[in-house]
Amino acid sequence: MAVRPILQYENARLRMKSIRVKRIDASIRSLIDDMIETMRSAEAIGLAAPQVGVLLRVIVAEYPDEETEDLHQTVMVNPEIIAKKGEWMAEEGCLSIPGYVGTVPRAVSVTVKGKARSGKDLRIKTDGMLAHILQHEIDHLNGVLYIDYLPSLDELRKVEPGTTARRRRRRRAAEGDEVEADSSPESHALGEESPSGLGTPGPALEA
Repeated sequence: MAVRPILQYENARLRMKSIRVKRIDASIRSLIDDMIETMRSAEAIGLAAPQVGVLLRVIVAEYPDEETEDLHQTVMVNPEIIAKKGEWMAEEGCLSIPGYVGTVPRAVSVTVKGKARSGKDLRIKTDGMLAHILQHEIDHLNGVLYIDYLPSLDELRKVEPGTTARRRRRRRAAEGDEVEADSSPESHALGEESPSGLGTPGPALEA
């Protein structure tokens, strides 16, 4: 596995539409491994192949469970959103647009079909963080950046690059302290923070 350079927003390849993967072979599996390593190195929760300069329809995600903080990994080849439901205003950042975040409309839940790393058909119906990540990454495959949903670039807010990752770490640490102080099921429920858009949006996505 290798960490690949992440393209920045001015690179024209980020505006090109990626092509479908015809066959999941060793080269595609190597790309997936490199993307996961690159995503982890950047302390992000998602990455699309165009962000590392490869115009193929491949995305990866690795994100914490909203209840247990266990990490879940999702890899999709040729992902396609076939259904959406609801809408909420999500705070997003992007590895290709470092130092900024913006608030954009996203569906609350999505159904996505594609193929797994193994080549088997994959169909995911999800909400919360994974739904948010999938929408952001699939946009990348179509040459779309989250800033395209903003009425004006003046809507962007400056943040220090890496702020989102540090915020997630502080959040996990704070929740760990809360659980240690009171491990009752009630305290766990009150400590939950969900990006589902139902009144309690979560931290900014950075992918």
